[in-house]
Amino acid sequence: MRIPYELALGWRYTRAGRATRRNGFISFISGVSMLGIALGVAALIIVLSVMNGFQKEVRDRMLGVVSHIEVFGPGGGMLPDANRTIAEAKKNPQVVGAATFVSAQALLARGEDMRGVMVRGIDPAHEAEVTDIAASMQPVLDKLVAGQFGVVLGVELARALGVRTGDPVTLIAPSGQVTPAGVVPRLKQMTVVGTFDSGHFEYDSALAMLHQDDAAKIFRYEGPTGIRLKLKDLHQAPEVAAELGRTLTGEVLIRDWTRQNRTWFAAVQVEKRMMFIILTLIVAVAAFNLVSTLVMTVTDKRADIAILRTLGASPASIMGIFVVQGAAVGVIGTFAGLMLGLGIAYNIDVIVPALEQLFHASFLPKDIYLISRMPSDPQRSDILPIAVISLVLAFVATIYPSWRASRVNPAEALRYE
Repeated sequence: MRIPYELALGWRYTRAGRATRRNGFISFISGVSMLGIALGVAALIIVLSVMNGFQKEVRDRMLGVVSHIEVFGPGGGMLPDANRTIAEAKKNPQVVGAATFVSAQALLARGEDMRGVMVRGIDPAHEAEVTDIAASMQPVLDKLVAGQFGVVLGVELARALGVRTGDPVTLIAPSGQVTPAGVVPRLKQMTVVGTFDSGHFEYDSALAMLHQDDAAKIFRYEGPTGIRLKLKDLHQAPEVAAELGRTLTGEVLIRDWTRQNRTWFAAVQVEKRMMFIILTLIVAVAAFNLVSTLVMTVTDKRADIAILRTLGASPASIMGIFVVQGAAVGVIGTFAGLMLGLGIAYNIDVIVPALEQLFHASFLPKDIYLISRMPSDPQRSDILPIAVISLVLAFVATIYPSWRASRVNPAEALRYE
Protein backbone atom coordinates (compact mmCIF):
# COMPACT_ATOMS: atom_id res chain seq x y z
CA MET A 1 0.00 0.00 0.00
CA ARG A 2 1.44 3.35 -1.07
CA ILE A 3 1.69 6.07 1.54
CA PRO A 4 0.67 9.57 0.34
CA TYR A 5 3.81 11.60 -0.28
CA GLU A 6 2.41 14.46 1.83
CA LEU A 7 2.37 12.17 4.84
CA ALA A 8 5.82 10.74 4.11
CA LEU A 9 7.43 14.15 3.61
CA GLY A 10 5.67 15.66 6.63
CA TRP A 11 6.95 12.86 8.84
CA ARG A 12 10.45 13.17 7.36
CA TYR A 13 10.53 16.90 8.10
CA THR A 14 9.54 16.17 11.68
CA ARG A 15 12.86 14.40 12.16
CA ALA A 16 16.28 16.05 12.11
CA GLY A 17 16.82 15.80 8.38
CA ARG A 18 20.27 16.75 7.12
CA ALA A 19 22.90 17.16 9.79
CA THR A 20 23.23 20.93 9.37
CA ARG A 21 23.27 23.48 12.12
CA ARG A 22 20.02 25.04 10.89
CA ASN A 23 18.18 21.71 10.66
CA GLY A 24 19.51 20.75 14.06
CA PHE A 25 18.14 23.96 15.55
CA ILE A 26 14.74 23.42 13.91
CA SER A 27 14.69 19.86 15.23
CA PHE A 28 15.53 21.19 18.71
CA ILE A 29 12.68 23.72 18.61
CA SER A 30 10.34 20.98 17.41
CA GLY A 31 11.43 18.75 20.29
CA VAL A 32 10.90 21.58 22.79
CA SER A 33 7.38 22.11 21.45
CA MET A 34 6.68 18.40 21.73
CA LEU A 35 8.05 18.31 25.29
CA GLY A 36 6.04 21.38 26.24
CA ILE A 37 2.81 19.82 25.00
CA ALA A 38 3.59 16.58 26.83
CA LEU A 39 4.33 18.33 30.12
CA GLY A 40 1.28 20.56 29.82
CA VAL A 41 -1.04 17.62 29.14
CA ALA A 42 0.54 15.60 31.96
CA ALA A 43 0.21 18.52 34.39
CA LEU A 44 -3.46 18.94 33.48
CA ILE A 45 -4.21 15.26 34.02
CA ILE A 46 -2.31 15.08 37.33
CA VAL A 47 -3.80 18.24 38.81
CA LEU A 48 -7.39 17.45 37.82
CA SER A 49 -7.02 13.84 38.98
CA VAL A 50 -5.73 14.98 42.37
CA MET A 51 -8.56 17.51 42.72
CA ASN A 52 -11.11 14.84 41.77
CA GLY A 53 -9.58 12.43 44.25
CA PHE A 54 -9.45 15.08 46.96
CA GLN A 55 -13.12 15.89 46.48
CA LYS A 56 -14.12 12.21 46.36
CA GLU A 57 -12.04 11.34 49.43
CA VAL A 58 -13.47 14.15 51.54
CA ARG A 59 -16.98 13.34 50.36
CA ASP A 60 -16.66 9.63 51.12
CA ARG A 61 -15.15 10.24 54.55
CA MET A 62 -17.78 12.83 55.33
CA LEU A 63 -20.54 10.44 54.28
CA GLY A 64 -18.96 7.81 56.52
CA VAL A 65 -20.07 9.98 59.45
CA VAL A 66 -23.06 11.95 58.18
CA SER A 67 -26.12 10.54 56.47
CA HIS A 68 -27.36 11.16 52.95
CA ILE A 69 -30.50 12.97 54.13
CA GLU A 70 -31.53 14.39 57.49
CA VAL A 71 -35.10 15.23 58.50
CA PHE A 72 -35.42 17.73 61.37
CA GLY A 73 -38.22 18.89 63.56
CA PRO A 74 -39.52 22.46 63.11
CA GLY A 75 -37.19 25.12 64.50
CA GLY A 76 -34.56 22.51 65.29
CA GLY A 77 -36.73 21.11 68.08
CA MET A 78 -38.15 17.64 68.65
CA LEU A 79 -39.55 15.74 65.67
CA PRO A 80 -43.34 15.40 66.29
CA ASP A 81 -43.78 11.76 65.25
CA ALA A 82 -40.50 10.07 64.38
CA ASN A 83 -41.95 6.59 63.78
CA ARG A 84 -44.54 7.90 61.32
CA THR A 85 -41.89 9.93 59.49
CA ILE A 86 -39.61 6.87 59.19
CA ALA A 87 -42.49 4.77 57.85
CA GLU A 88 -43.36 7.40 55.26
CA ALA A 89 -39.71 7.89 54.25
CA LYS A 90 -39.14 4.16 53.73
CA LYS A 91 -41.92 4.12 51.16
CA ASN A 92 -39.50 5.89 48.83
CA PRO A 93 -37.64 3.17 46.85
CA GLN A 94 -34.35 5.06 47.18
CA VAL A 95 -34.36 4.92 51.00
CA VAL A 96 -32.56 1.83 52.32
CA GLY A 97 -31.99 2.78 55.96
CA ALA A 98 -33.34 5.10 58.66
CA ALA A 99 -32.41 5.92 62.25
CA THR A 100 -33.45 8.53 64.79
CA PHE A 101 -31.00 10.90 66.44
CA VAL A 102 -30.67 13.82 68.83
CA SER A 103 -28.44 16.69 67.75
CA ALA A 104 -27.09 19.49 69.94
CA GLN A 105 -23.99 21.51 70.72
CA ALA A 106 -22.19 21.56 74.03
CA LEU A 107 -18.85 21.88 75.78
CA LEU A 108 -16.75 18.90 76.83
CA ALA A 109 -14.32 19.41 79.68
CA ARG A 110 -11.50 17.39 81.16
CA GLY A 111 -9.75 19.21 83.96
CA GLU A 112 -8.82 22.63 82.66
CA ASP A 113 -9.12 21.58 79.01
CA MET A 114 -12.42 22.40 77.32
CA ARG A 115 -13.62 21.88 73.75
CA GLY A 116 -16.76 22.76 71.86
CA VAL A 117 -18.37 19.61 70.48
CA MET A 118 -21.18 18.50 68.21
CA VAL A 119 -23.23 16.07 70.31
CA ARG A 120 -25.04 13.35 68.43
CA GLY A 121 -27.39 11.10 70.34
CA ILE A 122 -27.77 7.88 68.35
CA ASP A 123 -29.66 4.62 68.48
CA PRO A 124 -26.82 2.03 68.53
CA ALA A 125 -29.11 -0.69 67.20
CA HIS A 126 -29.93 1.22 63.98
CA GLU A 127 -27.00 3.60 63.48
CA ALA A 128 -25.22 1.14 61.18
CA GLU A 129 -28.16 1.44 58.75
CA VAL A 130 -27.32 5.07 57.95
CA THR A 131 -23.54 5.52 58.33
CA ASP A 132 -20.62 3.40 57.19
CA ILE A 133 -18.43 4.14 60.18
CA ALA A 134 -21.07 2.78 62.57
CA ALA A 135 -21.02 -0.56 60.76
CA SER A 136 -17.24 -0.81 61.25
CA MET A 137 -17.36 0.08 64.98
CA GLN A 138 -20.52 -1.68 66.12
CA PRO A 139 -18.82 -3.30 69.17
CA VAL A 140 -17.89 0.19 70.41
CA LEU A 141 -21.37 1.56 69.83
CA ASP A 142 -22.86 -1.38 71.71
CA LYS A 143 -21.18 0.05 74.83
CA LEU A 144 -23.54 3.03 74.64
CA VAL A 145 -26.25 1.85 77.02
CA ALA A 146 -29.14 4.10 77.98
CA GLY A 147 -28.77 5.41 81.52
CA GLN A 148 -25.03 4.75 81.81
CA PHE A 149 -24.06 8.01 80.10
CA GLY A 150 -21.17 6.70 78.05
CA VAL A 151 -19.70 8.72 75.21
CA VAL A 152 -17.68 7.88 72.08
CA LEU A 153 -15.24 10.59 70.97
CA GLY A 154 -13.37 11.32 67.76
CA VAL A 155 -9.69 10.42 68.05
CA GLU A 156 -8.53 14.02 67.58
CA LEU A 157 -10.99 15.27 70.20
CA ALA A 158 -9.85 12.58 72.66
CA ARG A 159 -6.22 13.48 71.96
CA ALA A 160 -6.90 17.19 72.50
CA LEU A 161 -8.56 16.47 75.86
CA GLY A 162 -5.95 13.89 76.82
CA VAL A 163 -8.48 11.14 77.57
CA ARG A 164 -8.60 7.42 76.87
CA THR A 165 -11.25 4.74 77.13
CA GLY A 166 -12.56 4.60 80.70
CA ASP A 167 -11.69 8.21 81.59
CA PRO A 168 -14.40 10.56 82.89
CA VAL A 169 -15.31 13.78 81.09
CA THR A 170 -17.83 16.51 81.88
CA LEU A 171 -20.50 17.52 79.37
CA ILE A 172 -21.74 21.09 79.78
CA ALA A 173 -25.15 21.71 78.18
CA PRO A 174 -26.01 25.24 77.00
CA SER A 175 -29.49 25.12 78.55
CA GLY A 176 -28.81 25.92 82.23
CA GLN A 177 -30.85 25.60 85.37
CA VAL A 178 -32.44 28.70 86.87
CA THR A 179 -31.54 29.15 90.56
CA PRO A 180 -31.79 32.07 93.01
CA ALA A 181 -28.13 32.75 92.19
CA GLY A 182 -28.88 32.95 88.47
CA VAL A 183 -28.58 30.54 85.55
CA VAL A 184 -26.26 27.65 86.35
CA PRO A 185 -24.93 25.53 83.46
CA ARG A 186 -26.13 21.93 83.44
CA LEU A 187 -23.20 19.55 83.95
CA LYS A 188 -23.15 15.81 83.43
CA GLN A 189 -20.32 13.46 84.26
CA MET A 190 -19.79 10.94 81.45
CA THR A 191 -17.42 8.05 80.76
CA VAL A 192 -15.45 7.60 77.55
CA VAL A 193 -16.32 4.13 76.26
CA GLY A 194 -14.43 4.33 72.98
CA THR A 195 -13.11 6.46 70.11
CA PHE A 196 -13.58 6.50 66.35
CA ASP A 197 -11.38 7.56 63.44
CA SER A 198 -13.31 8.62 60.35
CA GLY A 199 -10.28 10.10 58.58
CA HIS A 200 -12.12 13.45 58.39
CA PHE A 201 -10.47 15.93 60.76
CA GLU A 202 -13.57 18.09 61.16
CA TYR A 203 -15.56 15.22 62.69
CA ASP A 204 -12.68 13.50 64.45
CA SER A 205 -11.94 16.71 66.34
CA ALA A 206 -15.45 17.85 67.23
CA LEU A 207 -17.97 14.97 67.30
CA ALA A 208 -19.16 13.17 70.44
CA MET A 209 -21.68 10.32 70.19
CA LEU A 210 -23.84 9.06 73.04
CA HIS A 211 -27.07 7.14 73.41
CA GLN A 212 -30.03 9.17 72.19
CA ASP A 213 -32.00 8.57 75.41
CA ASP A 214 -29.10 10.01 77.43
CA ALA A 215 -28.83 12.96 75.04
CA ALA A 216 -32.56 13.62 75.29
CA LYS A 217 -32.34 13.70 79.10
CA ILE A 218 -29.32 16.02 79.13
CA PHE A 219 -30.77 18.48 76.64
CA ARG A 220 -34.36 18.11 77.90
CA TYR A 221 -35.95 16.66 74.79
CA GLU A 222 -38.87 14.30 74.99
CA GLY A 223 -37.74 12.39 71.93
CA PRO A 224 -35.43 12.48 68.90
CA THR A 225 -34.84 15.76 67.07
CA GLY A 226 -34.71 14.11 63.65
CA ILE A 227 -34.13 11.04 61.53
CA ARG A 228 -31.25 10.16 59.25
CA LEU A 229 -31.74 8.37 55.93
CA LYS A 230 -29.41 6.36 53.72
CA LEU A 231 -30.05 6.08 49.97
CA LYS A 232 -29.18 3.54 47.31
CA ASP A 233 -27.55 6.26 45.21
CA LEU A 234 -26.03 9.16 47.11
CA HIS A 235 -26.00 11.29 43.95
CA GLN A 236 -29.81 11.22 43.94
CA ALA A 237 -29.97 12.90 47.36
CA PRO A 238 -31.21 16.34 46.14
CA GLU A 239 -33.97 14.77 44.05
CA VAL A 240 -35.02 12.38 46.84
CA ALA A 241 -35.01 15.23 49.37
CA ALA A 242 -37.30 17.26 47.13
CA GLU A 243 -39.61 14.27 46.70
CA LEU A 244 -39.72 13.63 50.46
CA GLY A 245 -40.59 17.28 50.96
CA ARG A 246 -43.79 16.60 49.02
CA THR A 247 -44.67 13.23 50.55
CA LEU A 248 -43.80 13.56 54.26
CA THR A 249 -46.66 14.76 56.44
CA GLY A 250 -46.28 17.28 59.21
CA GLU A 251 -43.97 20.24 59.49
CA VAL A 252 -40.41 19.01 58.89
CA LEU A 253 -37.13 20.38 57.55
CA ILE A 254 -35.15 18.26 55.08
CA ARG A 255 -31.43 18.63 54.30
CA ASP A 256 -29.38 16.41 51.99
CA TRP A 257 -25.62 15.87 52.19
CA THR A 258 -24.87 18.26 49.32
CA ARG A 259 -25.94 21.16 51.52
CA GLN A 260 -23.47 20.26 54.23
CA ASN A 261 -20.09 21.85 53.49
CA ARG A 262 -21.76 23.26 50.39
CA THR A 263 -19.38 26.21 50.16
CA TRP A 264 -16.38 23.87 50.33
CA PHE A 265 -17.58 21.72 47.42
CA ALA A 266 -18.43 24.87 45.43
CA ALA A 267 -14.95 26.26 46.09
CA VAL A 268 -13.34 23.03 44.87
CA GLN A 269 -15.35 23.19 41.63
CA VAL A 270 -14.29 26.80 41.03
CA GLU A 271 -10.64 25.94 41.71
CA LYS A 272 -10.87 22.97 39.37
CA ARG A 273 -12.22 25.13 36.54
CA MET A 274 -9.58 27.81 37.10
CA MET A 275 -6.76 25.26 37.18
CA PHE A 276 -8.08 23.75 33.94
CA ILE A 277 -8.02 27.16 32.26
CA ILE A 278 -4.56 28.08 33.57
CA LEU A 279 -2.95 24.77 32.64
CA THR A 280 -4.65 24.78 29.24
CA LEU A 281 -2.85 28.06 28.55
CA ILE A 282 0.43 26.22 29.19
CA VAL A 283 -0.55 23.65 26.58
CA ALA A 284 -1.54 26.49 24.24
CA VAL A 285 1.85 28.19 24.63
CA ALA A 286 3.63 24.92 23.85
CA ALA A 287 1.34 24.23 20.91
CA PHE A 288 1.89 27.66 19.38
CA ASN A 289 5.64 27.16 19.60
CA LEU A 290 4.91 25.02 16.56
CA VAL A 291 4.28 28.23 14.64
CA SER A 292 7.91 29.32 14.95
CA THR A 293 9.10 25.78 14.24
CA LEU A 294 7.07 25.53 11.03
CA VAL A 295 7.95 29.05 9.91
CA MET A 296 11.65 28.21 10.15
CA THR A 297 11.05 24.89 8.42
CA VAL A 298 9.19 26.58 5.56
CA THR A 299 12.00 29.13 5.18
CA ASP A 300 14.59 26.36 5.12
CA LYS A 301 12.61 24.20 2.68
CA ARG A 302 11.73 26.89 0.14
CA ALA A 303 13.83 25.21 -2.53
CA ASP A 304 12.22 21.83 -1.83
CA ILE A 305 8.79 23.41 -2.04
CA ALA A 306 9.62 25.04 -5.35
CA ILE A 307 10.86 21.74 -6.81
CA LEU A 308 7.72 19.96 -5.66
CA ARG A 309 5.58 22.67 -7.25
CA THR A 310 7.44 22.34 -10.56
CA LEU A 311 6.87 18.59 -10.42
CA GLY A 312 3.14 19.19 -10.20
CA ALA A 313 2.39 19.35 -6.48
CA SER A 314 -0.66 21.45 -5.74
CA PRO A 315 -0.75 24.19 -3.07
CA ALA A 316 -3.06 21.97 -1.03
CA SER A 317 -0.47 19.17 -1.09
CA ILE A 318 2.28 21.56 0.04
CA MET A 319 0.04 22.78 2.83
CA GLY A 320 -0.73 19.18 3.79
CA ILE A 321 2.99 18.37 4.18
CA PHE A 322 3.50 20.98 6.87
CA VAL A 323 0.17 20.29 8.53
CA VAL A 324 1.32 16.69 8.89
CA GLN A 325 4.63 17.85 10.37
CA GLY A 326 2.93 20.04 12.99
CA ALA A 327 0.19 17.53 13.69
CA ALA A 328 2.79 14.78 14.22
CA VAL A 329 4.47 16.89 16.90
CA GLY A 330 1.08 17.55 18.52
CA VAL A 331 0.01 13.90 18.42
CA ILE A 332 3.31 12.59 19.80
CA GLY A 333 3.39 15.27 22.51
CA THR A 334 -0.22 14.64 23.50
CA PHE A 335 0.22 10.87 23.59
CA ALA A 336 3.41 11.18 25.65
CA GLY A 337 1.66 13.58 28.03
CA LEU A 338 -1.27 11.19 28.43
CA MET A 339 1.06 8.31 29.28
CA LEU A 340 3.11 10.40 31.72
CA GLY A 341 0.09 11.99 33.37
CA LEU A 342 -1.87 8.76 33.77
CA GLY A 343 1.23 6.94 35.00
CA ILE A 344 1.74 9.48 37.78
CA ALA A 345 -1.97 9.88 38.53
CA TYR A 346 -2.49 6.13 39.04
CA ASN A 347 0.65 5.79 41.18
CA ILE A 348 0.50 9.01 43.17
CA ASP A 349 -0.25 7.07 46.36
CA VAL A 350 3.27 5.60 46.04
CA ILE A 351 5.09 8.63 44.66
CA VAL A 352 3.95 11.21 47.24
CA PRO A 353 4.80 9.13 50.36
CA ALA A 354 8.24 8.47 48.86
CA LEU A 355 8.77 12.22 48.33
CA GLU A 356 7.53 12.99 51.84
CA GLN A 357 9.96 10.48 53.28
CA LEU A 358 12.78 11.81 51.11
CA PHE A 359 12.26 15.45 52.09
CA HIS A 360 10.98 14.74 55.62
CA ALA A 361 7.87 16.86 54.99
CA SER A 362 4.11 16.47 55.05
CA PHE A 363 2.44 17.84 51.94
CA LEU A 364 -1.09 17.53 53.38
CA PRO A 365 -1.37 18.41 57.10
CA LYS A 366 -4.70 16.86 58.02
CA ASP A 367 -5.70 19.71 60.33
CA ILE A 368 -5.66 22.00 57.28
CA TYR A 369 -6.66 19.79 54.36
CA LEU A 370 -9.03 17.46 56.28
CA ILE A 371 -7.16 14.40 54.95
CA SER A 372 -3.49 13.43 55.15
CA ARG A 373 -3.13 11.19 52.07
CA MET A 374 -2.76 12.49 48.52
CA PRO A 375 -5.72 11.03 46.59
CA SER A 376 -6.12 10.68 42.84
CA ASP A 377 -9.16 9.91 40.72
CA PRO A 378 -8.51 10.15 36.95
CA GLN A 379 -11.81 10.55 35.14
CA ARG A 380 -12.56 10.03 31.47
CA SER A 381 -14.66 13.19 31.42
CA ASP A 382 -11.48 15.17 32.13
CA ILE A 383 -8.93 13.19 30.14
CA LEU A 384 -10.78 13.16 26.81
CA PRO A 385 -11.30 16.96 26.67
CA ILE A 386 -7.63 17.48 27.57
CA ALA A 387 -6.48 15.27 24.69
CA VAL A 388 -8.92 16.85 22.22
CA ILE A 389 -7.98 20.42 23.21
CA SER A 390 -4.27 19.65 22.89
CA LEU A 391 -4.70 18.12 19.43
CA VAL A 392 -6.93 20.96 18.25
CA LEU A 393 -4.47 23.61 19.46
CA ALA A 394 -1.60 21.83 17.72
CA PHE A 395 -3.60 21.60 14.49
CA VAL A 396 -4.63 25.25 14.61
CA ALA A 397 -1.01 26.29 15.13
CA THR A 398 -0.04 24.61 11.83
CA ILE A 399 -2.57 26.38 9.63
CA TYR A 400 -0.85 29.74 9.04
CA PRO A 401 2.73 28.44 8.40
CA SER A 402 1.34 25.71 6.14
CA TRP A 403 -0.68 28.27 4.20
CA ARG A 404 2.42 30.44 3.79
CA ALA A 405 4.28 27.40 2.45
CA SER A 406 1.56 26.79 -0.13
CA ARG A 407 1.96 30.39 -1.36
CA VAL A 408 5.69 30.09 -2.12
CA ASN A 409 6.48 31.17 -5.71
CA PRO A 410 8.67 28.47 -7.34
CA ALA A 411 10.50 30.90 -9.63
CA GLU A 412 11.27 33.27 -6.77
CA ALA A 413 12.41 30.43 -4.50
CA LEU A 414 14.79 28.94 -7.12
CA ARG A 415 16.29 32.26 -8.31
CA TYR A 416 19.34 32.10 -6.03
CA GLU A 417 19.71 28.29 -5.85
